[in-house]
Amino acid sequence: MSVFKRIKNIMKNPEPPKTEKSILTLGPGDIAEVSLVTYEVIGRTTSVKRSETFLTLQDGNIIRYLKIEQREKLYYKLYSPIDGRLDSIHEIPSTIEMDDVMYHLEDQYACYVSVIGHTPFSAAGEQHIWEFQSDNRKLLRIEWQDGRMMMYEGEAVLPADVQVIRAT
Repeated sequence: MSVFKRIKNIMKNPEPPKTEKSILTLGPGDIAEVSLVTYEVIGRTTSVKRSETFLTLQDGNIIRYLKIEQREKLYYKLYSPIDGRLDSIHEIPSTIEMDDVMYHLEDQYACYVSVIGHTPFSAAGEQHIWEFQSDNRKLLRIEWQDGRMMMYEGEAVLPADVQVIRAT
């Protein structure tokens, strides 16, 4: 190696270290572990206004959804899709009884979301969301966007039960 190349390599600025991906920045192709189950992230729905991310997770043929909300700390909720419908989004009740469990309205909001990959809603847009909780901590989530409604049943997940395995 010549003297000039050695001097050039000494004077060159080192490359900045790559920032490590966190659970908030995961996207399609990344791998995450939730409650000891390894999932591939196949989609991501993000609401900047609410500082929340809704990841679509896949393990084989099982699809689950992880809601990550950043407030004073990170909150995680793991959902499974359920079949169901309501007559009108304009008449969502404040309590819903399903399978002998009474759910009470906890939060209701509308926000603009962006989507990447495979998600329940294929395009970005205004999304309306209703979140319910039962007395025994079971969760129910209803989403409506562009005439389509999705319903999910879930539970809260401890932060220690969520790990980033591999990020691209």
